[in-house]
Amino acid sequence: MAQAAVQANLPPGWFTHPLQRPLNQSDRSHMSLDKATVRRISELARIEVPETDLEPLAQELSAILGWIEQLGEVDTADVAPMRSVMPITHPWREDVVDDGNRQDAITRNAPSAHDGYFVVPRVVE
Repeated sequence: MAQAAVQANLPPGWFTHPLQRPLNQSDRSHMSLDKATVRRISELARIEVPETDLEPLAQELSAILGWIEQLGEVDTADVAPMRSVMPITHPWREDVVDDGNRQDAITRNAPSAHDGYFVVPRVVE
């Protein structure tokens, strides 16, 4: 019931979830994927997709891409950029360069140290 109310306020052709969009041929997005492309994507992602699942997966991914294309039609000119969806304020601290003043404690764990520096074996002769 609430879903229908939310969907009623959307512009024509908009859906609240990408999989609610019809998957018929006439409604496919400009960015549709074919079986060969989905096969190539699955190879690149190292995901085994059976041959019988390639076409349904291509349709589903095409529907998701169509939904993403619909997001590009939204006028966001008057929308302020957001850092977070929640009104969270982060405490700020003074940005001060500090070495921690722990040179002795740090070099104490080194296999070899000299005058506060790490001693490493020579690599280049």
